[in-house]
Amino acid sequence: MSENILKIKSYEFSIKIVKLYQHLSQSKQEFILSKQLIRSWTSIWALVREADFWQSRADFINKMSIALKEANETLYRLDILLHTEYITADEYELLYNLWEEILRILVATIKTAKKKNGY
Repeated sequence: MSENILKIKSYEFSIKIVKLYQHLSQSKQEFILSKQLIRSWTSIWALVREADFWQSRADFINKMSIALKEANETLYRLDILLHTEYITADEYELLYNLWEEILRILVATIKTAKKKNGY
């Protein structure tokens, strides 16, 4: 069930990130950080989708662990965008809250998979 929630939430966040990218590139002429942001976040979505076809529990754990690292990278970029005033505190908070929810699901998913794998 958590994978379904993870897919739904990460997809919702992907849409928000793409819209943010569109806004930053069109309205603010910011291309570098926003492009890196979209790459790091959409790779999470791809990893979550790839995990549906895991070859072993270790493969699944690996994909989810990489997604967790990409989530951290995404937050770093959001922090930079906030502190350079490309996004407002309200925009950041909205994105951060959803990011944090996804992070919790990722961590719980990894922990559960590791328990089932005997880690």
